[in-house]
Amino acid sequence: MLSNRLGILGVLALLPAVVQVGSGLGSRPTTTRIFPRRHGPMQLHERRSDGTTTSTNWSGYAVTGSSFTEVQGSWVVPSVTCSVTPNTYSSFWVGLDGYSSNTVEQTGTDSDCEGTTPVYYAWYEFYPQNMFEISSLSIKAGDKMSASVVYSGSEFTVTITDTTTGKSYTKSSSVHKAQRTSAEWIVEAPCCTRRGGILPLADFGTASLGFTYTSVTSTNDATENGATESIGAFGSKVWELITMVNGTTGANEAVPSPLSADGSSFQVVWKSE
Repeated sequence: MLSNRLGILGVLALLPAVVQVGSGLGSRPTTTRIFPRRHGPMQLHERRSDGTTTSTNWSGYAVTGSSFTEVQGSWVVPSVTCSVTPNTYSSFWVGLDGYSSNTVEQTGTDSDCEGTTPVYYAWYEFYPQNMFEISSLSIKAGDKMSASVVYSGSEFTVTITDTTTGKSYTKSSSVHKAQRTSAEWIVEAPCCTRRGGILPLADFGTASLGFTYTSVTSTNDATENGATESIGAFGSKVWELITMVNGTTGANEAVPSPLSADGSSFQVVWKSE
């Protein structure tokens, strides 16, 4: 499967390394696989007159500020329609940094199309370090996920849980020059084509994020300077609605809904590759 994925992507012609890392299930090592795929910072397209932002690789919400120490999120793993969009990719994650900085501390799931075959998996990434697939979590469309990124001391700890199966994974790392100036809940078209461009976005239909859709409490929220708030509680001056657009034509690719009444939940609708 992995060799097929590399062939589809047309990216680095190398096999993924296999490493042993500690898991959130105890001290027993868990095998993960390094991918050449990346989930990088937001690529800004433009700021619209209505105060929203467009991006060529992100859709969803971000909050900005200083000294973020935690972000939590939840989502339902979307099912992809690969007969409509073969050889395409979509990522769903929660993280810190990357909105206006060069690192991203994140964990999430992918719903991809290998040819016309749907593929679902979990991953983490301390960008610009490598992305790792978490093979100990067997992800299926419709699974309800929860995840967090926590900063303490000099390290970030990512935790992702498949609440449908009860299985969880945790990993910690330091990240050089991380600024902790934003927190995000994102649908992404990941990188990279052979030329380093953004990959085509899989038809994921509608992605649903937050308590309204997952029944996972305390999501979607972030902690800044010791105060924990939902997305909406940060106020319109510091939270950003991000629409994914095609970098050439400007056509919408993934569009987020307004926030729910409690300011925590939203959906993102697929529009085009």
